[in-house]
Amino acid sequence: PAGFLCLRSAHAAPFLAGIVILGVVHHTLTVKGSHLASHNALTESKAWGKVWAIFFIELCSAFTAEQATYNHVKLHHGYTNIIGLGDSSTWKLPFLNCYVYMFLAPLAVPVITPLVALDLLRSVKLKTALRTICFMSLGLYSHYWILLHVSGFQSAWSALLCMLVTRSLLAHPYIHVNIFQHIGLPMFAADRKPARIRLMSLGVLNLPRNALLDWSFGHSLISCHVEHHLFPGLSDNMCLKIKPIVSRYLREKRLPYNEDSYASRLRLFLQKYEELMVHAPPITELVGI
Repeated sequence: PAGFLCLRSAHAAPFLAGIVILGVVHHTLTVKGSHLASHNALTESKAWGKVWAIFFIELCSAFTAEQATYNHVKLHHGYTNIIGLGDSSTWKLPFLNCYVYMFLAPLAVPVITPLVALDLLRSVKLKTALRTICFMSLGLYSHYWILLHVSGFQSAWSALLCMLVTRSLLAHPYIHVNIFQHIGLPMFAADRKPARIRLMSLGVLNLPRNALLDWSFGHSLISCHVEHHLFPGLSDNMCLKIKPIVSRYLREKRLPYNEDSYASRLRLFLQKYEELMVHAPPITELVGI
């Protein structure tokens, strides 16, 4: 409410504050909320878990809950850094230039997301597809309606532009985090993968704590991503609590505990974009060590 009300102001400072508030809240709902809901980490009840998944993923994020859960939980988590299964290849767009991908393409995420969702609905049951379309439409129209009738936007185009800006406010770190934490780390062929704890310690990386990203994306996506991949059903709070135990255990067992800064990973991807994101050769054995 504060964000929508700030947008009523004719002065720059409160108006910009409204944009920032809505952008951060939107990503808290769509990234942190959707991520935890897909893992059923918000509640012990399976039924309520389904309700929260539909709310956060379909109503707030304009995506399909079934496909989000399958692609993220079953594939990405089940086969982390396994070539052809959970190797984060869905985040690679080799036809894009490095700087276009890293700095311009994220602005299109709010437009691309519902379009991808609609395409994925071809593989779900008709009942599920109709439910998803209804909730996606309700979420998008509610945002638009509030901007017109509460925030006082005078035209449809200005309201739509505001929706695009707020929904893409943290799209850059969203894209970056998804590639920084897996791509460029060791990858395996499906028939030569190591034990699960070794697979996760090798193929997952933690970024340092950051107040903005901790709040809007959650600890399990930022500073506790290794812990999250080892124990995906835990809440953000529990991932943070077990972090010292996990890091100590892996180091005692002489297993990697990958950590790097956001700036360092950004430099790596800018320098090795072609190698990491474009010319990904077919891999039949362990690479990257």
